[in-house]
Amino acid sequence: MRAIQVTELGGPEVLVPAELDPPVAGPDELLVEVSAAGVNFADTHRTDGSYRGGVTLPFVPGVEIVGRTTSKRRVLAPTFEKGGGYAEYAVAPADRVVDVPEDVSDGQALALLIQGLTAWHVLRKSARMDCGDTVVVNAAAGGVGSLAIQLAKHFGADQVIATASTPAKRELALELGADVAVDNSLDGYVDRVRAATDGRGADIVLDPAGGQAMLAGIDCLADFGRLINYGNAARTGRPAVDPSSLAQRNLSVGGFWLVPALRRPGMYVHPLTAMLELTAEKKLHPLVGAEYPLEEARRSHEDLLARRSTGKLILKP
Repeated sequence: MRAIQVTELGGPEVLVPAELDPPVAGPDELLVEVSAAGVNFADTHRTDGSYRGGVTLPFVPGVEIVGRTTSKRRVLAPTFEKGGGYAEYAVAPADRVVDVPEDVSDGQALALLIQGLTAWHVLRKSARMDCGDTVVVNAAAGGVGSLAIQLAKHFGADQVIATASTPAKRELALELGADVAVDNSLDGYVDRVRAATDGRGADIVLDPAGGQAMLAGIDCLADFGRLINYGNAARTGRPAVDPSSLAQRNLSVGGFWLVPALRRPGMYVHPLTAMLELTAEKKLHPLVGAEYPLEEARRSHEDLLARRSTGKLILKP
């Protein structure tokens, strides 16, 4: 089969097309003919060696797939344990396979697996969002951000403030339902967000970057506000936070990682099925970005890292 194999750690240049034997499904696994694989920031961390938990060389990247089983079921599944999504065939845990409605596209389905579940849980579980909250969504034109805007509104947010790097991305965030969209550059970021809340501050800030952006997000919070970090896109790490400084305004800072969250009862099938149904009903609009042939996996990572993309990037074997 055609696949992308990583034999050394590094940047996008280590994503090399290869001919490999198809995987063999073990007990409690299903073989899936992949129609599309999702591209994620976590994939770039795996290939450069910075991913939490590490990797073993050589490996086939890709941890989310949509395709057909040998019985022709159209399914969506994560492949966190073994990877292998950047290929014509992959194996998936049978208990993680979810059927995909025919009127939901491959790209839409893939957008809901990692990005959709992340957006759902950072709002519902980590930030404990209430009706009437003001929510700041950073990187609002990305996979998580674009869905977090819509889900925050669906869950009853009073105001959603989107931040993004270009006028086009900010306009897109408004089209997705954000009430306000502001520039996400750190110079003046706190002032812009606070101005959008009439000086009060936000109840929730969603931070995918870490670094100085995370500290700026804390400064945007209203009393009893919650910042949830769910990534290290800035690649500068998560800064230390002094609990005593948070106590002065009763603030909370939390972190979210999807992989262990999905081991908890009720945190996988129910929300994913709900989002697939909302998408089929045209009530949720996952943002699908560029589509690349499998052999152009390197270019997909280059575009993702250069922030040239919006929405969900997918590879088509």
